[in-house]
Amino acid sequence: MKGRYRWWIGGLLFASTVINYLDRQTLSVLAPRLKTDFHWSNSDFALVVISFRLAYAIGQTVTGRLIDRVGVRRGLSVAVTGYSVVAMLTPLATGLRSFCAFRFLLGAGEAANWPAATKAVGQWFPRRERGWAVALFDSGSSVGAAVAVVLVPFLYHAFGGWRPAFVAVGTLGFIWVFLWRRFYHEPEDHPRLSAEERELILRDRAAEHAAAEGGPEAGRQVAAARLLSFRQTWGAILARGMTDPVWFMITDWFAIYLATRGFRVEDTVAGFWLPFLGSDLGNFFGGGLSSALIRRGWAVGRARRAVFVGGGVGVLALIPAAFLSGLFPLVACFAIATFSYAAMSTMALALPADMFENRAVASVSGMAGTAAGLGTIGSTYAIGRVADRFSFTPILVVASVIPLVAALVVVVLVRNTRASGRSIVKVI
Repeated sequence: MKGRYRWWIGGLLFASTVINYLDRQTLSVLAPRLKTDFHWSNSDFALVVISFRLAYAIGQTVTGRLIDRVGVRRGLSVAVTGYSVVAMLTPLATGLRSFCAFRFLLGAGEAANWPAATKAVGQWFPRRERGWAVALFDSGSSVGAAVAVVLVPFLYHAFGGWRPAFVAVGTLGFIWVFLWRRFYHEPEDHPRLSAEERELILRDRAAEHAAAEGGPEAGRQVAAARLLSFRQTWGAILARGMTDPVWFMITDWFAIYLATRGFRVEDTVAGFWLPFLGSDLGNFFGGGLSSALIRRGWAVGRARRAVFVGGGVGVLALIPAAFLSGLFPLVACFAIATFSYAAMSTMALALPADMFENRAVASVSGMAGTAAGLGTIGSTYAIGRVADRFSFTPILVVASVIPLVAALVVVVLVRNTRASGRSIVKVI
């Protein structure tokens, strides 16, 4: 990896995201069986999901602030260890309330992944590569979800129940923490980093922050109130707050949605994978396209906005999915939507590192994650109620339109202002 060690760091962040999603998707894949075993309605299941989302939403801002203070290496080590322990203890749950409690604790630990990964990308990757790096770690979400579809049913049948599946998946986090502690340090003092690559990373960072007051690392942690005074912060917040609920609607409810349409997950594994494959491809398409545009001379902000708007149009594919009856046409529409969403997501995750100094990146990313969590809580509750009383059709129609509105918001807010280049806000 000499000269490219930063991509090994990106691979560790990808693996962290895969494990993060495997732990959370274990419940979603087993949801049809758990609903039967515990006699849950869709509204009951929504409460379990909301318990996770509530802690996840609060935890994004809290862990983002902590990671800006204690650093990525220590913060992510503690978080992954904590949620892996919780995942392995989930088999102790005996009903709705205890499942809600364990999912709340899992969400609190898993919240650290995105603020930490975003900050690490800002530290390790030049601007022209940042889209690819974000695509790499964010693609772990779709890979983890897709692997869970195969791995979790296998574990369920191999061990004759749902409890061993939670334990087996939970052990993966401890392996990751060992590798992370061994291989991750910041670029300034990393013992395995070549002098040439260190100089490349630090030179780009210095150029990016040249106009910022006090230098790239000067000053204490930025107050939350000050961050919220910038329109760029609200651009990052709304970019995720209005789009992430669409992804979580698919990951949390897709198995149940297929069941309502008469399909079983065991019989539709290939079809079930397509939306997650689409998401994977969308991550790299969005990251690659924005990086290519930057290399061609586009400003960073312009390149991110262009990809975001294109993704918002693509998510409209959820509308025909609500009315199709064949499995593969239906799943293909979902795949187009997840491809488009993932391109938007890659841009949304890159924005904090694009727009703010390193000492504020995890804080802004955490605030955006909290907005995403709160939006997902509201949408999850609504999905449970609407699905029980009506159907999933109005859910899919509404979910297809909101990302396009988010794209228009990003076009308005993610721009240079008088604060750009004068304080903690960078020129984009």
